[in-house]
Amino acid sequence: MARRYDPERRQRIIDAAIRVVRRDGIAGLGHRTVAAEADVPLGSTTYHFASLDELLVAALRQTSASFSEEVFESVSLVDPRRDLAAELARTMGQWLAGDRGTNELEYELYLAALRKPLLRPIAQEWLASVTDALAPHLDPATAHAVVALMDGISLQVLLTDREYDEAYARTMLGRLLAGADGTPGASDAGETGSPAAPVAG
Repeated sequence: MARRYDPERRQRIIDAAIRVVRRDGIAGLGHRTVAAEADVPLGSTTYHFASLDELLVAALRQTSASFSEEVFESVSLVDPRRDLAAELARTMGQWLAGDRGTNELEYELYLAALRKPLLRPIAQEWLASVTDALAPHLDPATAHAVVALMDGISLQVLLTDREYDEAYARTMLGRLLAGADGTPGASDAGETGSPAAPVAG
């Protein structure tokens, strides 16, 4: 029997895999569970994705786009005279205020690259995309440092269940950006109150 043409099936399988990981974690991902979630024959999952690692690559690539897109949208139209640290701190707050399950899913897939080398190029693409969004405003070294700081703050908020402290994030970003040409540091202007406690315990 000829295979029925279903151009959306591959995408449905990816979407189903993301739902499975969100609900059961990466340990719960399997061809059978994904097929059941997507309501497709088991053979369809192995036809489109020969291994679970290939399916994880597709899932990570799809989920990793959201934060880099938010950063790009928030800074693409920023006036150079505005406080970039405040804008980035606000963007982090917006992302962290979103659906927690989705945020945890993104980081679970992202951190899976520690043990799955096949995922590392996708994780690197995510880091590069956020760095590229900052490129019009910062030199490459500073952009990389900013991404590392934002990544660390976001991960610590998710791991510790503490509320995101936007003032703290703005202060730390401001200190980092203070050495970048043309970028006002929040530590020099706009800081209010006493220094916030670090996010990490």
